[in-house]
Amino acid sequence: RIVGRMVAGNRKGLLVPTTTTDKELQHIRNLLPDSVRVQRVEERLSALGNVLVCNDYVALIHPDLEKETEEIIADVLDVEVFRQTIAKSPLVGSFATITNQGALVHPHTSLEDLEELASLLQVPVVAGTVNRGSGVIGGGLIANDWVAFTGMDTTATEISVVESIFKLQATTSSDLLQDIRTSLIDTM
Repeated sequence: RIVGRMVAGNRKGLLVPTTTTDKELQHIRNLLPDSVRVQRVEERLSALGNVLVCNDYVALIHPDLEKETEEIIADVLDVEVFRQTIAKSPLVGSFATITNQGALVHPHTSLEDLEELASLLQVPVVAGTVNRGSGVIGGGLIANDWVAFTGMDTTATEISVVESIFKLQATTSSDLLQDIRTSLIDTM
């Protein structure tokens, strides 16, 4: 029910908290390709989706995560890891969504921080909102390189920003839509 805030991952790996049962872990492993590593992380800050945000190359993490957790993140997700804040908050996963195409961050992120994030991530970064003005980007948006899902209260203007920063408007071919429909039907 709260899986999105408890896990973090990319196409190479998935990190889950130690509260994940053996049965849940096995179920997750059965659903994912063998090439995706799944790892439990013993960390005091166990809502991994709030304290970590990543794409396939870079992870931004809460400054207070343990060094061992940082090493696990780098190893399992095969990413370069940076301790960072977004809009002066350590909850980087709550206040940002990043893909290999771009990043959307909390609207109070300073211009200086936007430039620093763009340099670290090597993708365009824009400040914005979801769900009618919410800065809790990670709580209202999930995205990958071909699709994004937002909260139901997200406005047309906010969706336009999401489509633009993640370069989604160019990927609306009928073949892609059919792939999305097929994958949704397969998992239901």
